[in-house]
Amino acid sequence: MRRTLFEQDHQDFRLLVRDFIAREVLPVYEDWRRAGLVPRDLFTSMGKLGILGTAVPEEYGGGGQEDYRFNVVIQEECARAGVTLGGLRTHLDVVVPYFTGLADAGQRARWLPGLASGELYTAIAMSEPGTGSDLAGVTTRAVRDGDHWVLDGAKTFITGGHHADLVIVVARTGADPADRRAGLSLLVVEKGMPGFTVGRKLEKIGLTVQDTVELAFDAVRVPAANLLGEEGAAFTHLGRNLAQERLAIAVGAVAQTRAAIDLTVSYVRDREIFGKALSSFQNTKFELAAMATEAEAAQTLLDAAITALVDGELSPADAAKTKLFCTETQGRVVDRCLQLHGGYGYILESPIARLYADARVTRIYGGTSEVLKTIISKSLGL
Repeated sequence: MRRTLFEQDHQDFRLLVRDFIAREVLPVYEDWRRAGLVPRDLFTSMGKLGILGTAVPEEYGGGGQEDYRFNVVIQEECARAGVTLGGLRTHLDVVVPYFTGLADAGQRARWLPGLASGELYTAIAMSEPGTGSDLAGVTTRAVRDGDHWVLDGAKTFITGGHHADLVIVVARTGADPADRRAGLSLLVVEKGMPGFTVGRKLEKIGLTVQDTVELAFDAVRVPAANLLGEEGAAFTHLGRNLAQERLAIAVGAVAQTRAAIDLTVSYVRDREIFGKALSSFQNTKFELAAMATEAEAAQTLLDAAITALVDGELSPADAAKTKLFCTETQGRVVDRCLQLHGGYGYILESPIARLYADARVTRIYGGTSEVLKTIISKSLGL
């Protein structure tokens, strides 16, 4: 089915991103994969081309385009090329909106130019050991001391934390026994602040080029000027971009689903078994036909949700439905694609094996499928 989501500006941007990946990423991507990390200067190079700053206002060196479809293009082109560019999705789709939406005039002048140029790379630190998705259980604490906050605590599962120059930390700055969600604030911790330590890089099943680390804060003195948004309002702030954060995961899920199908179609045409092309067997045809239909349904739902987001009309329940359907579809389809690859699909040098490993986490982060079902059921009055 023909997609009507994109306009000419998005297609021109797509060619820019595709060309960058072909020239600067693919020739060295295997080296990055073996190292388990992309180089920091990747983001500076992308910034110089204007790839990172589309949502940053023009007066700060950005493109001034508050249009999420540009971010969609980046994810689709990464999936098409079979690459993961570190925590780029988290940086662009999750963290940058906090800066563009919450920063005061002084903070915008300090940080937005670097976000546009790629000189500043970001992460957000929410999850803690033992709390997982329960943000109301955050124990990392910041105590006001003059014109600073003194920050103590630990965070885990932090995407992009290895390279991050700025980390938005969810910390408890107050207490209300009647409301665990009250008293949480967002503090921007800068690389190099005394007491701020980047811990071990966590080894994961998939997404091996996306750095995921532990962070520790030992009496880190964070300037009061680094408070992002209102004190005690972190829960409200975190909720304002949640629909886009979940949609971003769905975008990657559908793009990778389509990539898996394309890989499998190519493989079954070339692979012979019992003297015949694997593509000639009825089971192969029926499996791929069913998978292509599922992917098309997911793409249609996703494009409708993206349109709603751009128009400012995407509800939390609809974002949850989209992520749930798209990630569950990804899991089913990629598993069946691997099955059609046979033993070769289980070898890590095979692209389908990497897609299979990468797919598993999409039903966990950004809200597990079970959490999403709870949100959806509430929208039904249940």
